[in-house]
Amino acid sequence: MVQQIQHFPPPETADTTGLVLAGGQGSRMGGTDKGLQTLHGLPLALRAVQRLAPQVGTCLISANRHREQYAAWGYPVLADTLPGFAGPLAGFAAGLEHCHTDWLLTVPCDSPFFPPDLARRMAACAARHGSPLVLAAAPDATGVLRPQPTFALMRRQLLPSLQTFLAEGGRKIGAWAARQQRVLCAFDLPEDDPQAFCNLNTLQELEQLHHAPLLPGTPRPAQAAPDR
Repeated sequence: MVQQIQHFPPPETADTTGLVLAGGQGSRMGGTDKGLQTLHGLPLALRAVQRLAPQVGTCLISANRHREQYAAWGYPVLADTLPGFAGPLAGFAAGLEHCHTDWLLTVPCDSPFFPPDLARRMAACAARHGSPLVLAAAPDATGVLRPQPTFALMRRQLLPSLQTFLAEGGRKIGAWAARQQRVLCAFDLPEDDPQAFCNLNTLQELEQLHHAPLLPGTPRPAQAAPDR
């Protein structure tokens, strides 16, 4: 059943909380804590939060291991309330439970080059369509537009629906999103980086990227997390 949502104000920067998803099991990285793996001297999750912070009002981190290390960066750290690494929807739920803004914007920790205008374009899409849930979408290698479901802008009032879906055993973002009047925000302009949503799944991929040059705007190790 599709969730019926009332009209609501469009997202504003100050009224959006950013959430970096770093609570996964890292099974394809040999069970390592992916968010703490480094790229050019910076942990992936710290790199993500530094890229996200200028786009939103405040930031949170979703993590289920080594929480003290994440907390040392000065951002609140949230653990899943569901056991057994229940997936990104469990991180969504934790973020919605703890954010104090009307909107939550999620990004995964393993996509270090996501767009610097992600929040602005997702918010514009939400306002244009009057939707409480926006998923990013980008062309694949064949040019077909594909959803990037862990890049999601959602209204806080979706929490009860998400909690119900999780309690029923649901774990797929797409299945839950289909109930929420979700729309896609396309990042397919000629000037968009075709690698912006590429994610690092294995240690080998991370090692290969270590030897690639830093892209413009990529945080460097000298940039410390801002004091909180």
